[in-house]
Order: sequence, then structure tokens, then C-alpha cells
Amino acid sequence: MAETVPSAAASSEGGGGGESLKDQGNEFFKAGNYLKAAAIYTQAIKKDPSNATLYSNRAAAFLHLVKLNKALADAEMTITLNPQWDKGYFRKGCILEAMERDDDAIAAFQIALQHNPQSTEVSKKIKRLAQLAKDKKRVQEVENIRSNIDMGKHLDPLKSELSEKYGADEGSKEIFSFIVETMEMAIKSWHETAKVDARVYFLLDKEKTQTDKYAPVVNIDKAFESPHTHSNCFSFLRQYAEESFSRAACLVVPKNIISYPQVWKGQGSRKWKHGQSDGFFVQLELPCLRKLWFIPSSTEKGRTLCRNPELLDVSVHEVLPRLFKEIASNTNMLQRGGRSQSPLKAKAVH
Repeated sequence: MAETVPSAAASSEGGGGGESLKDQGNEFFKAGNYLKAAAIYTQAIKKDPSNATLYSNRAAAFLHLVKLNKALADAEMTITLNPQWDKGYFRKGCILEAMERDDDAIAAFQIALQHNPQSTEVSKKIKRLAQLAKDKKRVQEVENIRSNIDMGKHLDPLKSELSEKYGADEGSKEIFSFIVETMEMAIKSWHETAKVDARVYFLLDKEKTQTDKYAPVVNIDKAFESPHTHSNCFSFLRQYAEESFSRAACLVVPKNIISYPQVWKGQGSRKWKHGQSDGFFVQLELPCLRKLWFIPSSTEKGRTLCRNPELLDVSVHEVLPRLFKEIASNTNMLQRGGRSQSPLKAKAVH
């Protein structure tokens, strides 16, 4: 907390012993004994109650003692006794700043600057507090973004596509809710831990799926270590999707664990606009529709923040090949019988 040494100048310098006491108070103030300084200034005020400087000096002492209400009262008295003196407004501004009443502090400093336009100290105070207020506002905005996650508003085009392909029935609504909830869950995890687990989420058929055998979530954290593990995992997931009668699948994988395939490499800035941004991929797989998003992440005001999902060309950037056999719209997904054991490279989560 920057603070100037109490002033020796004022507009109303009375006599009666107040001046000698003021000088004594100033010496204690300079020595850092603010409690003693405040006591001496109080004695001086009793002898010279109309001296604005004494109130200003005691306000400075009270400020250092963190007796902010008393300091503010003295600053207000300073202004009342000498409304043309910039020091009173400066004192008030410093005290309001200590109270974290930044807007009020700026207003006081601005009046001080009107009375003393050459004051670089006041100008710096205003500039610093204005920037502080801007930073605080942005911190609050970041927190609001982090806590009020609403992916539905970013996925309206998908909702329309689903309606076209499935009709405006409960099926399309369920799939839309599935992708929104999966994406929001991943973003929440990223905000809290700066990571997400590499997983595939399946929308299982409530009537047909053997839920004791097929879980709605499959871990695939080893899938991106090499072309071999990637191929094995894909084969397993494709069989899993078919045999579990899944209606949809949603892949979530952080970019930083992918050794293969690094879909962003060699694409050029026109196709990959996110540079070295950290973040994660979300890939939606349906028998009649495929979508891929990248959710970039950054750190702002010391907080991890997911940016808006960026729709990618799935044919260029796919993280996994197609999981479902492609079928026409408005038909049920083809199903095949036969349950064969697969070389499991993924782990189901129950």
C-alpha cells in the first residue's frame, strides 16, 4: 500500500500548539509508529479542530493501522474543511482502495486529479485501479464460463441434422442429449483437473443390450500409442458397438496423449487453425452421421478454460475410423448375430 508522508501544508493552519504537535506526529509517522502518530494528531486536532492537514495526517496514520472506517471519516472531514485541496481526495481514494471499493476509489482519485492535474502519483493510481477492475471483471467472466457450461447452444446445427435423419422423435432428442451431456461432462472434468480420460461412451439400446456384459463406457487410453494398438482398439470397438446394440458412440480423447494418429500434423493452418493449442477431441459416431469437434483449452487468469467447440472435417481429422456400418436415414441400425471373443485392447467401465 503506497502512502505519502503526511503533509505539512494546509489551507487552515491554526495556532494554539497544534503545529508543534503536528510536527511531533509527523516524526512518529516517519518512524513507523503510526499508533503514537495518530494519538499526537488527535491531541493537535483538539487544539486546532479546523485544521484540514491534521485530519489528513491522522487519516494516513489510521490507514496504516488498518482502522479504515476511522481513516475514511478523517478523509471526509479533510474534504469538508478544504474542498479544493487534492490531498483530501487522495487520502479518501487510498482508503477506499484498501477497502477494495475500487470504483469509489477511482472516483475520488479523479477528483484529486482535477485539483492537481500534474500529479503522476494520482494518475498511476487511477490507471492501476482501472486495470485491476478490468482484470477482476474478466476473472468473474472466466468463472461464469467455467461454471455455466451449455453445449446445447453450440450444437444447434447438429440438432437440425439429427431431426432430418431420424425425424423429430424421441430418438433424435435422446442422441442429441447424449452428445451434449458427454461433451459437458468432459469439459467439466477438464476445468477441474486439466485433463479428460480417453474413453468411448456408448448409447446402449435399453431393450436389447445385455447390460451385465456391455458397459456404456470403454477406456481406450492405450489406443493411441502406435498404429498397432490403434488398429486393435478400433476393431474391438467396432465389434463392441455392434454386439452391444449401441445406437450411438461418442469418443473423448485428449490431444496430448495421442502419438498416433496425430491428425493435426501436416494439415496446414487452413485445415488446422489451432496451432499448438492443448485440448481434446470429441467424435460422434452414428450409423448415418459422423461429427468431430476439437475443444481448445487455454489458461486465463490462472484458470483452465475450454474454448467453444470447433467443428472439424471428420474425413480429414478423424481420430478413429467409422465405428458403425453406414446405413440410410430413418431406418434402424443393422444388427448381426454372433458373439466372438475379441483380442481386448480396451477396458470396459461398469
